[in-house]
Amino acid sequence: MINHLVRAVPNLFTIGNLLSGVFSITFNMNGYIQMAAMFIFLSVIFDFFDGRLARRLKIDSEFGVELDSLADIVSLGVAPALLFYSLEPPSVYTTIAFMLFPTMGALRLAKFNVKPTRGFFIGLPITAAGLLMACMGIFLYSNAFITILLSILMISPVRIKKL
Repeated sequence: MINHLVRAVPNLFTIGNLLSGVFSITFNMNGYIQMAAMFIFLSVIFDFFDGRLARRLKIDSEFGVELDSLADIVSLGVAPALLFYSLEPPSVYTTIAFMLFPTMGALRLAKFNVKPTRGFFIGLPITAAGLLMACMGIFLYSNAFITILLSILMISPVRIKKL
């Protein structure tokens, strides 16, 4: 019984990540932009701990990896893109940035799931990109060119040391 509970802990953190993303989207839809940004920060905290807990408890699973990526798409891809879109005046660049951010985030996650790396990331992790978008959202700032740059960096060949 206790073994089943212990095995569920990392996935509960991942669900916390996902729910934080859903809350961010909900607060954003209701006009609470800074609260929406705070829930993206909470998503980052949950995302930081879910994988570490799984490795520490020696209970990594393919299910957990896939669940984590799906949660990240919502909380660190779609939620930050909606936050940006809510703050930026409509334009062609706004639309391009809005579409690129979650798409490039999904591609980056898929690439990492297929070919994981040790000690470094290839491309900016979606967690870092989503965190930067949330930081801008806290200050009610958005910029289509920064969003496009973050999108490109997520799929770039740049090597970034893991923390």
